[in-house]
Amino acid sequence: MTAPDSMSPPPPPSAPPSSVRVEAAVRHAVASGLLGESSPVAGFVDADGVRESVAALQEAFAGVPGVLHTFAAKAASLVPVLRLLAECGMGCEVASPGELRIALDAGFAPSKIVLDSPVKTRDEIRRALALGVALNADNLDEVDRIAALRPSDAKSAIGLRVNPQVGGGSIGAMSTATATSKFGVALHDPGARERVMEAFAARPWLSRLHAHVGSQGCSLELIVAGIGETYRLAEDINTRLGRPQITCLDIGGGLPVNFADDTVRPTFAAYASALRHAVPGLFDGRYGLVTEFGRSLMAKNGFICALVEYTKDAGGRRIALTHAGAQTATRTVFMPDAWPLRVGAFDADGLPKAGPALVQDIAGPCCFAGDVVAPARELPELRAGDYVVLHDTGAYYFSTPWAYNSLPRPAVYGFGAAAITGQDGLAVRFAPVRDAQSLDSIAAESGLAHADALLKLDA
Repeated sequence: MTAPDSMSPPPPPSAPPSSVRVEAAVRHAVASGLLGESSPVAGFVDADGVRESVAALQEAFAGVPGVLHTFAAKAASLVPVLRLLAECGMGCEVASPGELRIALDAGFAPSKIVLDSPVKTRDEIRRALALGVALNADNLDEVDRIAALRPSDAKSAIGLRVNPQVGGGSIGAMSTATATSKFGVALHDPGARERVMEAFAARPWLSRLHAHVGSQGCSLELIVAGIGETYRLAEDINTRLGRPQITCLDIGGGLPVNFADDTVRPTFAAYASALRHAVPGLFDGRYGLVTEFGRSLMAKNGFICALVEYTKDAGGRRIALTHAGAQTATRTVFMPDAWPLRVGAFDADGLPKAGPALVQDIAGPCCFAGDVVAPARELPELRAGDYVVLHDTGAYYFSTPWAYNSLPRPAVYGFGAAAITGQDGLAVRFAPVRDAQSLDSIAAESGLAHADALLKLDA
């Protein structure tokens, strides 16, 4: 299936607020049996919220010619989610053979896909070139490899990723423009800028520059500084060559997400405004633009809901033992200060809990002591049979689970919520996005078909 070029219409202006939609979705999921004893954890995608986020991004760049907004597939590697984004007019940024496969399965036209992996094999490059997928080379050796493999009639746009070395944000692991980042050509290293100039002079088919400063923990100012460095490099290359060889700038993504409350900040509009102020030449039509947002499009449009199986007290602290832990919230468990999540408390009927706040740990099912998603949170007292919601987990969390303890991947559902005419409340419709993983699947993935293989090595 090829996605249409026209975007699907955004939800009506009267769409209920996202927090209301979440509460309605939890209530209906419990009532319909999507959550319960036999299905104690699931992920949920707010389809209306996804459309709203895409519309906000498109509106922020309205009137700018030659813009391709791509979605970073790693942020929600689920075909139905990607297909929804394709129907909304998005392209797709991929970084592996698997992501390229699911992007194609989701319906993205090859011309709207960008391959950014820093370790592309020759086979990956050949396939991308054969399909007409755009490539961003990570380094100058890769440019040489592409040159050797590129047919003369290749349709793929090809660029070079540069590291503007403008510094890191508050989360080192998410900062890709530090002095020693593994990504791109480090522009301020001795001789690097000149080598980039020579590479473009020698290869007229190199037509793009790509830069991505980082994501969560990186400020707007840092992101804009990196894009400004890249823009100035493009201007210098085109001036030296005496021709507009660089015709497109891939400015990456990386807009951070506010995990503290429901507010979206910074907004795409604020991002575009900061760029217009600092790098006005980006918007005068001389360069096409590619963006690669992921987390900022999806995080607030999904949540995880999990059953509270038991509660206990230890050392004067209440502990709620749930089915959502490190297997779905891996980054939060191992880096809680960098990736804190809001937790909502719901009763056995899926209704928001009220009552005096009690300090509680929200722990997961993994068999290690650190599997705590939210330590010492003040919430209405949780009891066995209640539910917890991990908010803002639509990006990365349930779409890329960790297989610790051979815990099954949770089911994922999309939902739409609409007001019921003449009544209070919302009508909620669900659609399957990914089935819960079966124990048979776990056994197969663990090598069941080769169960006796090592025994046959006995001399």
